[in-house]
Amino acid sequence: MKTFPQFPRSFRLFAVGLLAAQALGFCPSIRAAVSEAEAARLGKELTPLGAEMAGNAARSIPAWTGGITTPPAGYKVGDHHPDPFAGDQPLYTITAADTSKYESQLTAGYQAVFKAYGDYKLVVYPTHRSASNPARFYAATRKNATTGKLVSDGNGIGGAIVGVPFPIPQSGLEVLWNFLTRYRGVAAGRHLDQAAVERGGGYQLVKFDDEFLFNYTRPDVTAQELEASNTLIYFKQTVVSPARLAGTILLAQETMDQVKEPRRAWVYNAGRRRVTRAPNVAYDNPGTAADGQRTSDQFDMFNGAPDRYEWKLVGKKEMIVPYNSYRLHSDKLKYGEILKPLHINQDLARYELHRVWVVDATLKPGTSHLYPRRTFYIDEDSWQILAADQYDARGQIWRVSEAHCINYYDAQVFWSTLEVHIDLQNGRYLAIGLDNENPMYDFTLKRTAADFTPDSLRRDGVR
Repeated sequence: MKTFPQFPRSFRLFAVGLLAAQALGFCPSIRAAVSEAEAARLGKELTPLGAEMAGNAARSIPAWTGGITTPPAGYKVGDHHPDPFAGDQPLYTITAADTSKYESQLTAGYQAVFKAYGDYKLVVYPTHRSASNPARFYAATRKNATTGKLVSDGNGIGGAIVGVPFPIPQSGLEVLWNFLTRYRGVAAGRHLDQAAVERGGGYQLVKFDDEFLFNYTRPDVTAQELEASNTLIYFKQTVVSPARLAGTILLAQETMDQVKEPRRAWVYNAGRRRVTRAPNVAYDNPGTAADGQRTSDQFDMFNGAPDRYEWKLVGKKEMIVPYNSYRLHSDKLKYGEILKPLHINQDLARYELHRVWVVDATLKPGTSHLYPRRTFYIDEDSWQILAADQYDARGQIWRVSEAHCINYYDAQVFWSTLEVHIDLQNGRYLAIGLDNENPMYDFTLKRTAADFTPDSLRRDGVR
C-alpha cells in the first residue's frame, strides 16, 4: 500500500481510501474523462473504440484492421447475412474431458456447464476481429474520451454523445456504460422468436416484433436535446403469438440518468384494451413470456439501471467466447436443428479466442436482486457483452448466458443474433432472438420519438 509521508494524516487516509475505492470501481464520479495525451492513443496503438490494435504475442489473436466494412459479393439488404468465414476449419474442440487444459481461457460459467452436461462442447475456430462501426461513431468516441463523465454515482452519464463515452475505461461502471451506449444503428426493426426449452427438449415459440430508436446515436441529435429528453433508447415490443399473449405491447423509454428519472415503461393489454404504466419492467422482475427463465434486466445481456450493484473492473483477459456466429444466423436452418435438450446444438455454434473486459458485479448492501453476483465478459472491439455468469444466494453459478454475435455488415453493427440463457438448476434454457425462419433485421427503419409515446401505443393497440 502506498504511503504519503509529506501530507497530513487526514489526507493520507483519504488518499488510501480513494485508491482502494477506485480499484474496486466504487468512485465513478472521481475518474472519468482521460487526458488529451491519453486520448491521442485512439486510432494508433488503440482502435477508435479503445481496443488494443495489435494482436497477442502467441498470434492466436490477430491485429484489428478495421473489421468488416463492406458486405460480401452477392449480398442484398434483407438477406440473412452470408458467412464470410464459411471456409474456416475448427482449430480444436473442448469437451468435458479436457477443460483443465483450457481453464484459464474458459469463463466460470462454461466450466460449470461442462461439469453439469457431459455432452457439452465448444468448437473453437480461428479468431477474426470482424467488429466495425461507422466513422461518425468513431469520431464521436474520440471527442467523448476527454469529456465523458459518470453522474449520479455512476447511474448516468454526461459529457458524451453518439459514441461510447469511455473508450479508455478506468472502472467497471465505465465499461458497463460503453456496453449500454454501443452502436446498434439509429433505428432497427426485427422479427424474432423466443423458446423456453424444457429439459426434454420441448418448447413453445413466442413471436415478437421489436422496434428500436437509439436516440443517443442519432446523427442529428444534440447534447442539449439529449439532456432535455434524458432518453437513451426508445423501444417497443409487440407479442405476435401465441394467441393468449398476442397483441400485448410493451413500450419503454430508457433514460440516460436513471437516478434523475427511472425507466419510463407502459404496457398495452389487448384483453382490456388499456395502456397502463409498467414500473415492474426492470431489475429481477420476470422477463416477458420467458416462463421464468430470465429476469427483465437480462434482455440484451443486461439493461437498465446499474444502481443495485457494485461494479468491479477485474481487467482484460483472453477468453474463448461466442463470435462470428453466422451459421446460427443462417436461414437455411430450422429451429428444430438448433434447439436441443439442455442446450442448443453446439455443432452449430462458433467460438473464438478474444480479449474481453471482465467486470464483476456484486449486490450492494441493503438492496435485493435474484442474482447476488454477476460476471460479465465484454468484447474489447465492440463493447458487446459476449458472456455472463449469474450466481445464486449460495454463491453457486445458476444461469450461464451467452450472446452469439455477428457483424450486420449492411449497417456496420456488431450485435447478437441469438441469446442463450442456460439454467443449471432446472435443466432448461431460454433461446431469444431466433430469426432463422423470419425476415431479417431492418436497419433502414425510419422512426422518431413520437412513435414511442403512450398515445402511439394506444393507436397501435387498436389497429
